[in-house]
Amino acid sequence: MSIVDNIKKIESEISGKGVTLIAVSKTKPIEMLMEAYNAGFKRFGENYVQELTEKQEKMPKDIEWHFIGHLQSNKVKYIAPFVSLIHSVDSFKLLQEINKQAAKNNRVIDCLLQIYIAEENTKSGMTEEECLEILQSETIKNLTNIRVIGLMSMSTFTDDEMQVRKEFRKLKTFHISLISQYPQLTTISMGMSGDYEIAIEEGSTMIRVGSKIFGNRVYTE
Repeated sequence: MSIVDNIKKIESEISGKGVTLIAVSKTKPIEMLMEAYNAGFKRFGENYVQELTEKQEKMPKDIEWHFIGHLQSNKVKYIAPFVSLIHSVDSFKLLQEINKQAAKNNRVIDCLLQIYIAEENTKSGMTEEECLEILQSETIKNLTNIRVIGLMSMSTFTDDEMQVRKEFRKLKTFHISLISQYPQLTTISMGMSGDYEIAIEEGSTMIRVGSKIFGNRVYTE
């Protein structure tokens, strides 16, 4: 199936479920993204700052760009002028830098706090305790150029569906414990090509799908 057909298939699966699809386009050439764009799809997720800024410069300006990879503080300034949502905020220091760079651009940048739920050391993120510290801190009230709108996580890379489900459920349970006090946390970004169906069943409101849309092959520009 074509890229457009793949997007339509996933969007039909999630229709009516309150779930937003982000097309993960890292390593994919602009031609492939434009195929989706020309069919009316405008939400793309990128993992690398340099690749994201290069694509943003060359592509239409009404695209909603999501940054989903590990973000270094010294790279925030490059994406602050245009990024729609940063999924992968894993420290208070990074949140402060995003606020600083957003202020320079007269913007308010939406952010998700990345929570560590996996049982493998390759995944990053903060603990539930660290997340609570950030939400409860007085300092965050002074960060008027960021808006924390939810949580994000990545499950363990495994074929064990029960383990993946358990990890997603852990994030949803944590989210439930926060929502009455922090009603602005409306977004739960969890689920990728291999596990988004499980993620949706466990409460995801945003899925990040790459290979199921663009295919597995890594393209070079």
